[in-house]
Amino acid sequence: QVQLVESGGGLVQAGGSLRLSCAASGSTFSINGIGWYRQAPGKQRELVAFIRGGSRPVYADSVKGRFTISRDNAKNAVYLQMNSLKPEDTAVYYCNANGSPYVYWGQGTQVTVSS
Repeated sequence: QVQLVESGGGLVQAGGSLRLSCAASGSTFSINGIGWYRQAPGKQRELVAFIRGGSRPVYADSVKGRFTISRDNAKNAVYLQMNSLKPEDTAVYYCNANGSPYVYWGQGTQVTVSS
């Protein structure tokens, strides 16, 4: 089992920045990929950014050039630096980890961007 706890969400004006953190605990050795999804009201959950193994990170087109995902294996943590935030980035952001065959989710953290 893997437990994921997000932090760092909040309210920010358009153009501002936030940094989300996700701390993993438990059987972290089983994780082969970790990243972030988001879900806005009335919309499906969507991929934001993901790191798998030693591969290059994958980003949603809507956040490329603005968001950066990073991973600290020593701390069992993953981060999402979000710059140039837009109102359409408003959503609950979820940390996600894959440890085949299992998929783990955090409880989510709210990000609200005001115009």
